[in-house]
Amino acid sequence: MLGEQIGESRGKRTGRRALSANGGFKVEVSFEDSGKILGIDVDDFGTYVAAPRPDGTLYGEGQGVTMTRDGEMAAWKGQGIGRFVGGGAVSYRGALYYSTAAAKLARLNTVAVVFEFEVDANGNTHTKMWEWK
Repeated sequence: MLGEQIGESRGKRTGRRALSANGGFKVEVSFEDSGKILGIDVDDFGTYVAAPRPDGTLYGEGQGVTMTRDGEMAAWKGQGIGRFVGGGAVSYRGALYYSTAAAKLARLNTVAVVFEFEVDANGNTHTKMWEWK
């Protein structure tokens, strides 16, 4: 069951790189954003690799770091399914799993976080996150 919304952030794609993969390709994407998680102001950066699937969707896996403004950190890993939505924009849905020793962010160790991640044609990102109960 989808629980409460626990975060939202906005940012920018900071890089893209094409990678060869078994006669096909993958795309590596990096981004940075800022927002709130668990009511705490945070900055976040991450990188994911996405590959096209036969049905035209994308499968992606990524990892990154969320940092509070006073320097506490949480690492995350995630997976998602994406689709192109026109003009170069991409929309992903998936799950994140956090690991942290930071007291302020400790709740993240105990939940699966479901996300919506949107990247518009200009590389602007918007993420929403919910606790999955």
